Parts: sequence; C-alpha cells; structure tokens
Amino acid sequence: MEAMNVVHIKKDDQDAVFAILAAVLWLGNVSFTVIDNENHVEIVEDEAALTVAKLIGCDIGDLKLALSTRTMRVGSDNIVQQLTLSQATDTRDALAKSLYASLFEWLVEQINKSLEIGKRRTGRSISILDIYGFESFEKNSFEQFCINYANERLQQHFNRHLFKLEQEEYIQDGIDWAKVDFDDNQNCLYLFEKRPLGLLSLLDEESTFPNGTDLTFANKLKQHLNSNPCFRGARDKIFSVSHYAGEVVYDTSGFLEKNRDLLHIDLIQLLASCMCCLPQTFASKMLAQSVKTVGNLYRSSGAESQKLSVATKFKGQLFQLMQRLETTTPHFIRCVKPNNLQAPATYEQGLVLQQLRCCGVLEVVRISRSGYPTRMSHQKFAKRYGFLLLENIASQDPLSVSVAILQQFNILPDMYQVGYTKLFFRTGQIGALEDTRNRTLHGILRVQSCFRGHQVRCYVKRHRQAIITLQSFIHGDKARRMYSVLVHKHRAAVILQRNLKSQTTRKEFVNVRNASIVIQSVIRGWLVRRCSGDVVLNTSKTVVDTKVAETDQVPVKSSVLVELQRRILKAESALREKEEENDMLHQRLHQYESRWSDYEQKMRSMEEVWQKQMRSLQSSLSIAKKSLALDGDVSSVGSMDQSFCTNGNYTGTEGLENKGPPLGSRLTGREMSASLNIISRLAEEFEQRSQVFIDDAKFLVEVKAGQAEASLNPERELRKLKQTFETWRKDYNLRLRETKLIIHKLGNDEIKADKVKKKWWGRLNNARAI
Repeated sequence: MEAMNVVHIKKDDQDAVFAILAAVLWLGNVSFTVIDNENHVEIVEDEAALTVAKLIGCDIGDLKLALSTRTMRVGSDNIVQQLTLSQATDTRDALAKSLYASLFEWLVEQINKSLEIGKRRTGRSISILDIYGFESFEKNSFEQFCINYANERLQQHFNRHLFKLEQEEYIQDGIDWAKVDFDDNQNCLYLFEKRPLGLLSLLDEESTFPNGTDLTFANKLKQHLNSNPCFRGARDKIFSVSHYAGEVVYDTSGFLEKNRDLLHIDLIQLLASCMCCLPQTFASKMLAQSVKTVGNLYRSSGAESQKLSVATKFKGQLFQLMQRLETTTPHFIRCVKPNNLQAPATYEQGLVLQQLRCCGVLEVVRISRSGYPTRMSHQKFAKRYGFLLLENIASQDPLSVSVAILQQFNILPDMYQVGYTKLFFRTGQIGALEDTRNRTLHGILRVQSCFRGHQVRCYVKRHRQAIITLQSFIHGDKARRMYSVLVHKHRAAVILQRNLKSQTTRKEFVNVRNASIVIQSVIRGWLVRRCSGDVVLNTSKTVVDTKVAETDQVPVKSSVLVELQRRILKAESALREKEEENDMLHQRLHQYESRWSDYEQKMRSMEEVWQKQMRSLQSSLSIAKKSLALDGDVSSVGSMDQSFCTNGNYTGTEGLENKGPPLGSRLTGREMSASLNIISRLAEEFEQRSQVFIDDAKFLVEVKAGQAEASLNPERELRKLKQTFETWRKDYNLRLRETKLIIHKLGNDEIKADKVKKKWWGRLNNARAI
C-alpha cells in the first residue's frame, strides 16, 4: 500500500489491484468434476468459483463456460468443445498466469510513468539488478530452464567485463601482460541460442506442431544436440545441460504447454466482459497484441505464432536487459550463502567454495592480484598531479610529466606500467600520490583562505570607516531638522495651552461668580424673610444695622461658598446614581411581578385542587356522620369505594344510595366505634396535613416574591413540597381504600349472618306450623 501511494496510484486502482491478486490466489482453489466417460469436466460452483467471479466482476456462468469449454471457428461455423480435466486445469492456470503477468506489467508501467519526471530532470539513472543464481532441484522444469538461461547470459556479461575486456585493454595498450585463463560459458550460450538447432529454437518449433509432445521434444533434442559438449541426453523426457555453475538435469514434462501458455479467445472475452476496469484493460491489450501478431484470433489448431511463445518473449526481454547493461558502467556485488541452515556465524566451507567457483570470484581475485586495477590516462594523470613537481621540465607533454612525477615519488617500476595511452598501477600505489596531493591542496587552500580573509578584512574596515563618516553627517543633518521641528511644535503647544488654560479659568471664574451671586441672593432673601417679622426699630437704625450685618456677613458667605458648591455637586451625582438604581429596581420589580403572577396562578391552581380534595373528604365525612346519627350508629358506608375516583378524591354523594339496609342495622356497636375512630383519624390527618402544605406553599411564595427573607431556593423547595404532597396523597389514598375494604367486608359478613338467621327462623316456623 505504501509503495502504491508513493507511485501515486488512485484508491480505486489500488482496490482493483488487491482484487486481482486475491482472484489469482482463489483461482488455484477452483476445482472440476468429471461429468462423462470421456473425461469432460465442469467447474464445481463452490466458494472459490463464486469468489473469483465476484473479485474480477464477471458472471459465474461465463466463468464456468470459459474454463470448461473452448470455442473454435472452423470455416464459417463455431464449434464448442468440452475440455478434459487436464485441459481445463491448464486453462485455469493460463488465466491465473495471464492475470498476474498483466498486473505486473501494469504496475511496472505505472512506476515508470511516475519516475519519468526525475529522469527528465537528471538525464541519468541508476539501475539495480538483483538475481540470486542458477537453480538445481530434484526435478527441474521449464521455469528453472529459463532462469538458468538468464543466469548464463548474465555470467557471460560478468566474464566479458572482468576477464575479456580487462585483458583486452592490457594487450591493446601494449603493456607486458601474461594472459589469465578462465572458464568461458560461450558454448553453453550457443547451445541455448543457436539457430536453427538450439534449445530455444527446437522448443519453439516443437511447440508449433499440434501433435508435438514433451517426449517428441526430448527425442528431437537428443537427435540434434548430442554433438554439443554442454548437452547430454538421457532416458525418456530427461536431458542435462552443463552450465557454468554446474550440470543441471531437466525434465521436459510440461515444457511445450508452458512454452505455448496460450490464453484462448474465450478467456480474453471473459476478461473483456468484467465489470472491473483492470481486467478490461488487460483484455484490450491482449486483443491488440493478438491482432498485430497473428491476424486471426479464432484458430482451429489453438497454437499461436512462434513469436508469442514464452521462450521467445523471455529471450527478447533478456536481450533488451543486456543492451541496457551494455550502456552502463557495471559494478558487481556477489552474495555468498554461508550455510543451508540459515544460522548465524556458521560457514560451510564446501558450500562457500562451490559458490565462489560457480560465480567466477576466484578468477577475479587472480586477475586483481596479477593485474593493474587502477588506470589513468596520461593527460588526466599529468593534470591531476603535475603541480606536485618541484622543478619544471623542458618538455611539457603529458607522458614526460607523468614519468617525472613517478620518478620524483620513487614508485617502483614493477608497481606500474606505462601504456600507449594510460598508466596502469597495482593496488595501493596511487594512495601515496593522493595523500600528497590532498595535503598540498589543503595547504594551498589554507594560504589562499588566509590571504583572502586578510583582503576582505581590510576591505571591510575601509568601507566601515567610510560608512560611519557618511552616517555621522546624515545623522547630524537629520537631528538638526528634527530639533527645529520640535522647537516649532513646542512653541505652538505653549501658545495653545496658554489660550486653553486662560479660557478654562475664565469660564470657571464666571461660573463661580454666578453661583456665588445666586447663593448670596438666596441666603439674603431667606435672612430678610426670617428677620422681617422682628423689625421694631426705626428705619435709620435698621438700615445701619443691615449695612453693618452685610459688612459682617460677606467674608462668612465667601468661605462657605466652596463647600456649598461641593455639596450640591455631590448631591447631584448621588441623585443620578439613585435614579439609575431606581430604574434597575423598577426593572427587577417588573420581573419579580411577572414571576409572582406565574407563581400565584400555580398556587391558586394548587389551592383549588387541595380545597376540592378537602371539600370532598369533609362532605363525605359529614354525610357519613349524618347517616350514622339518623340510623342510631353510623350511616351506610358500604359503597364508599364508589365515591372516590382513581386519584383518591371524593367525587360526590352518589355512593350513599345503597339499595341494602343501613350499615347500623347490620354491624355491632364495637365494630361501629372502630370504624368511626378510623374515619375520624383519617379526617383529622387530612385537615392537619392540608393546612401544613398550604402554610408551607404560602411561605415559599412569599420568599419568592421577596415579602419574606430565608436562605433557601424557593423553586427547589416548591418542587420538593410538591413531591412530598404527591407521596403523602398516594399513601393516604391507599389507607383510605384499605379502610373502605374493611368496612365493606364487615357489611358483607353481617348480610351473610342475616341470611343464615333468616333460613334458621324459616325452618323453625315451618316446624311449629306442622
């Protein structure tokens, strides 16, 4: 899933990929059943078949027809042929392999598309080819045949680069070199690739014959290839090939069928009819390839062209890989399997040595020890190490410079060889030159860095001094301009403040003076009105005294004036605060009034209910007492259960009209007194509890309205009071019903006694009459 996300595959395509993989796995569980004597079969419609049809999105009937029958076109007619068990199994396996191969190619195509952007940017690529080695089991079939052929071709590539090209380069450059012998696998490749009498050619040829079998293919190999030293024929279908890594025995059973690997047109049409997008894409590609290569999709023989065989396709893909490898610079990593037990720190000497011999590692080590792994052209060597020469030489050609460098560093003649175009060094000889070169370059770079640092510091110092001088002139001019602006602003602010302060002071003085005049006039008027009734002196004396009083009162009023004004302002502010408080209190009052009206309505309704209950109980008790008084003991209460409704409230006096005789005429005095005591206790309890509930409700309503003070929540207490009242009412109703049942039972017992008495008195009278 993470790999698909990196490659940017859509979610629907990811689900389709998983579905195809699951379908390939389920196809292996599809089974067949024989239906006749000719070994014809049909699919067992079990979980495997149904799951495959669901995963690839096809109909189960189409899947059964495609895997158990084959449609062939003969002339202008279509013939449907039933498949045998082996044919149906091969068809099923061909469908699974085709789905897996098509899915693999599709994923590779998506990965290549995703990597195209990076390839266009860099123009270079790094490829990694991972392959373990040749395979040799107890029974080697067509798969091991192809794998070992690929390994032979890759081993040839390895030999060519590490043996052939290496030694050819030594010989072409004219150095003294003794050729190292190595095992070449060219004869084995001729055995596979030779035309027209090679293993692959004979396999394709026999695959095109309708009557060709694995045995005829093995016989043909023995007939044409016995002369090749790498081939050895055996009995029946067995033959052996001497590979580079060793001899492998192959069994040709299934070679022809696996090489053909035909996907019939019925299976292609089945994939084209699927609901999923990926099988349709696979089918369209298969149809395009078949039309391009064969030209006719309906063949009676059932064999495709030789170009469509698995061996031919494998060979073509292998040659494309080899062409790609030839364009690259190869680096080889040989992995050695230490033991067959996959245990750590355990090395089987025979197994490791066999792998080293099979891979050609021993020859590589021999060439590396006797050869010259490090090589460099004269021009590159002179350019890389020429600056290390202590003295200039007369000739400046690269070869002379290279020889002078080698002589200067005292490199032994047997440690290198001078070729026509290159210098060849043994292992470790170029290291001393590289160390000297690195030290010299490091010293040169150090000197250069110090000198350049000195130059830069001098440059920075000069520029910094110039910048400081320039900044001082600029800052001075800027500060003078800012100072002049601030001076103008300060003067303007002083003038503005002076005018504002004088105006403010003038207004305050006028206001104080006007207030003083008003206060003086008020006080003088009050004094005049107060003293007007006590005037008994003459006018002259009054005038004189008034003037004297005025002259005496002037300093007193001016000192009190400020205090009076402060008190007036304080009173005005207090008045405004009180008005605001009054508005808030009015708002709260309106809210409490609205809530109080709601609570009053609720309490009125509760009081009405309670009063109705009380009236009903009181009326029932009064009626019961009256009836008892009239009858001498107690009135009829035998049917009191009819005067109460379901909630326990008395509803009327209808229950008092009993058709039987009065209860007093049927009950004894002790029973009557007990009944009266129970009824009286119930009435007293009802009156007491109702009065308590009414008082509590009124108190809570007063607390809610603010008429009474208490540290409790009125709403929560009202809810609790209501719950308590409901609990008591239910209990009271229960006890009232029990009392009615007791009284009713006593009445019934008395009636039964009267009946018995009447029967006895009748029998006695009859006896007397007789």
